[in-house]
Amino acid sequence: MKTVHAAIGCIIVLLLATPAIAASHQGAIDRTVLPIADPVYPESTVLDVRKATPPPRFQVKAPDGAPNVLVVLVDDLGFAGTSTFGGPVTTPTFDRLAGEGLFYNNFHTTAVCSPTRAALKSGRNHHANNMGGIIETGTAFPGNTGSIPNTVAPVAEMLRLNGYSTGAFGKWHETAAWEASVSGPLDRWPTRQGFDKFYGFLGGETNQWAPYIYDGTHPVELPENPDYHFLNDMTDQTVAWIRYQKALTPDKPFFVYYAPGATHAPHHVPKQWIARWKGRFDQGWDVLREQILARQIQRGIVPKGTQLAPKPKAIPEWGALSADEKKLFAHQVEVFAAYVEMTDHEIGRVVQAIEDVGQLDNTLIFLVYGDNGTSAEGGRNGMFSEMTYFNGVQEKVADMLKVMDKWGGPETYPHMAAGWAVAFDTPYTWTKQVASDHGGTKVGMAVHWPKGIQTRGELRTQFSHVIDVAPTILEAAGLPEPTMVNGVAQRPMDGTSLVYSFDDAKAKDRHTTQYFEMFGNRAIYHEGWFARTIHRAPWEMKPRRGLAEDIWELYDTRRDFSLVKDLSKAYPDLLAKLQDLFMEEAEKNYVLPIDDRVVERVNAALAGRPDLMAGRTSLTLAEGMTGMTENVFLNIKNKSKTITAEVEVPDSGAHGAVIVQGGRFGGWALYVNDGVPAYDYNFLGLQRFTVAAEEKLTPGKHKIKFDFAYDGGGLAKGGTGTLYVDGKKVGEGRIPRTQPMIFSADETADVGIDLATPVVETIGSERVSRFTGHIPKVTVEVH
Repeated sequence: MKTVHAAIGCIIVLLLATPAIAASHQGAIDRTVLPIADPVYPESTVLDVRKATPPPRFQVKAPDGAPNVLVVLVDDLGFAGTSTFGGPVTTPTFDRLAGEGLFYNNFHTTAVCSPTRAALKSGRNHHANNMGGIIETGTAFPGNTGSIPNTVAPVAEMLRLNGYSTGAFGKWHETAAWEASVSGPLDRWPTRQGFDKFYGFLGGETNQWAPYIYDGTHPVELPENPDYHFLNDMTDQTVAWIRYQKALTPDKPFFVYYAPGATHAPHHVPKQWIARWKGRFDQGWDVLREQILARQIQRGIVPKGTQLAPKPKAIPEWGALSADEKKLFAHQVEVFAAYVEMTDHEIGRVVQAIEDVGQLDNTLIFLVYGDNGTSAEGGRNGMFSEMTYFNGVQEKVADMLKVMDKWGGPETYPHMAAGWAVAFDTPYTWTKQVASDHGGTKVGMAVHWPKGIQTRGELRTQFSHVIDVAPTILEAAGLPEPTMVNGVAQRPMDGTSLVYSFDDAKAKDRHTTQYFEMFGNRAIYHEGWFARTIHRAPWEMKPRRGLAEDIWELYDTRRDFSLVKDLSKAYPDLLAKLQDLFMEEAEKNYVLPIDDRVVERVNAALAGRPDLMAGRTSLTLAEGMTGMTENVFLNIKNKSKTITAEVEVPDSGAHGAVIVQGGRFGGWALYVNDGVPAYDYNFLGLQRFTVAAEEKLTPGKHKIKFDFAYDGGGLAKGGTGTLYVDGKKVGEGRIPRTQPMIFSADETADVGIDLATPVVETIGSERVSRFTGHIPKVTVEVH
């Protein structure tokens, strides 16, 4: 009884203790081990609470005066992506915060999505996060598995355990591919990676008009709003969360990670934004590069005398293009420019919300306008459907011209020609994916913190990297780097805090060595020198040569901003030393063995990563099982398959999706249209093939079966489809071509409904596609 009384008393006194007492107790906190341990309270011997003195209340609070933190990470936007950095698109939010704060012209990323995001939030190099590539290309080797280890806890978790409210909005792309399902584990989902709140999508991209998004770990049903756009939605969610958090706990600092899917493909943007850019890129990418460089020099973003690096040989001269090519390509970049401008506007709404709640002066804002250089994955011509890139299909200019007026809208899934990517990475040669060129890694970055930074509107030239963001946040918040988080000893951060540069433009660089590696493209930066090799271009599916045969170049970045003067022959000994240094850094950071495979790494079996469906030839599902990405669904590509569905048809008749995979830009569906069963194969949104019955299903139970006999003989072949109802053949037809690699980056497999965009337009998606009867069982088999 004494123990029970003591426990109850402890609970009550903890609730009633005064803030003054709590504050005096706060000073003894050891913040190097997280979570911070509760104090050990002495057992009470007092019977009556009225005669007892309560112990100090223990409450974890952030250090006095600790700033709020906003980290903005734009997607696929290169060095010339802002007007501050000489770009052609107006970015007033970036311009304002750079003008009131600092902007850095030597800030680097890892060259692609997942690795940059993991490195930014952890302060450790991307291979130490097991993010040597994007999660969809994970392998069996440490450094490349795609599964973030517990030894590199993210700064969000450090802040949360130190008294911050934490929220992540937008793109994630850090959850291991085989863990992105209801089966979990959920350890690497955002709400187990330091965030109290998550509203966004897990994959590398999403359809902005019809995204597949989560609130925490729960899928979100899209509103029936023809004007819905995810970028608006995620901003609304961010603004509401900030206001709510400050209304309830005004003295509690927040950490917001705002990561729009923009400006990654698909380039989806409302028409009113696109109209603003009509005709403004008719000069072409060659003249645009010259214009950008002139502005960069004039504004002091790059040194006087900086030369324009040559374009890759695969990028044609603008003047050599046909009139149709110029017309199409110019409109592609008009849509992209509109997307950039809209994104900056939405970021401005978040900043305004912080200002509205009176927190802007003490909010440390990092504007990282690109997780890598601008994407050249659109290839020479750009594409109506980005899924054509991943399936090795080259779209024709004539076909794209037919849908040009729809470009950027819900009926397209577009990307732009690679020449524009090179322009938005001016003054450099290369683009996203090329970790061995500043065009692939260097982006515009600004820091704004009026209370903590005295200087205004100044340029900083110190070498910096995304791994520097996390240690900067900790130093600004007055927090030590923890040695233990959630019972796991931590790998020390590889990054260097940038606080030293805030009020000293001439401060000597503290981040002096940094390796780069992505799919075989690799480099080493050391004290101003940059040694590198170009192993493959983004549009090349195979490397140019073997890893041991790569040709290395040497640049002095202090005198050669755009990397145009190769000094490898002049300083061969120095180059050799830097190559050795690269290997030293590679060994320390789990970079070895280097994996330069591209297409093979998409295949889990070839890459050697876990696969939920490994070894399985059948999958049995039922009504209500939805949201299965391709990484957690049976792979039916390049083989024969059988789908058998048990359905119950009501007296009013059946209509809707039975089972689907993919969406408007590639996929397949077994469905019932106004009572008539059918199967559709949607080839990349370019061609559609249907096998349908002629008679309606009668009320009651039925078994619908679809057999697809694959022709064989390689990838992407066709086959014959046969439809059965209750064992009777009711339809047959040819499906002459199939997608070999991927249906969609974010569309899902669903039973009883088609989420996001429709595979079959006449059935639709979301609520209207819901099957009107019941589906007790669906079996998918491959053979």
